[in-house]
Amino acid sequence: MPQIRMVAFDADDTLWRSEDYFEAAQAEFERIVAPYVTRPGALDRLAAVERANLSVFGYGVKGMALSMIEAAIEVTGQRISAADLHRIVVLSKDMLRHPVELLPGIRAAVEEIAAEHPIVMITKGDLFHQEAKVRDSGLGDLFRRIEIVSEKDAATYARLLAEFEADPTEFVMIGNSLRSDIAPVLALGGWGVHVPYHLTWALELEAEIPPEHVRRLHTVASAAELPTAVRAIVDGVPPESLGA
Repeated sequence: MPQIRMVAFDADDTLWRSEDYFEAAQAEFERIVAPYVTRPGALDRLAAVERANLSVFGYGVKGMALSMIEAAIEVTGQRISAADLHRIVVLSKDMLRHPVELLPGIRAAVEEIAAEHPIVMITKGDLFHQEAKVRDSGLGDLFRRIEIVSEKDAATYARLLAEFEADPTEFVMIGNSLRSDIAPVLALGGWGVHVPYHLTWALELEAEIPPEHVRRLHTVASAAELPTAVRAIVDGVPPESLGA
């Protein structure tokens, strides 16, 4: 049975709602550019611009805002008005100010797991915005450490685990994204608990879990099941038995 020394939580769409606001912003972007375009495809172009800009702007609202402005200028053939570009800026500011809404049952789940294991938060995105959300969530004091990183890949997790002085086999990552939260940790030999969210950013859907890693991956339907999933890992209960 594995000895678990640390449990980590993702933040956006694991602890609190996030993608809902991005989805609403994309719909508003489409409405803003609609009078200028004659055929569909504005959202596809926005997604392509965001993907191309990730290495420059990183993740988060500010990067999306710049990508929306770039995509709006492109799909409208540079005909979009300054007033409508300003609407995109205001939309982005509204996203940065949205309230932090914890997901149902998550506080109790975090507290229960924290009573049995050291816990940390690992999230990516804009530093200023993520710090504000952690503060407003009221959860910050529950975590031993809070790490805001530019990317969540195997190299990042390996660096953090070295700083935590934890072996990957002693580490559990809880999150909604298979690509960012789960797959890199499994690749290092760690454990994952996937808690799917009802919305997932298209770029976070690009993940494959090799068959040999599946035995270290548990999936739950809600926050209330998270403590049981972590205990199952500690007790050596396979994922298929937990879901039986």
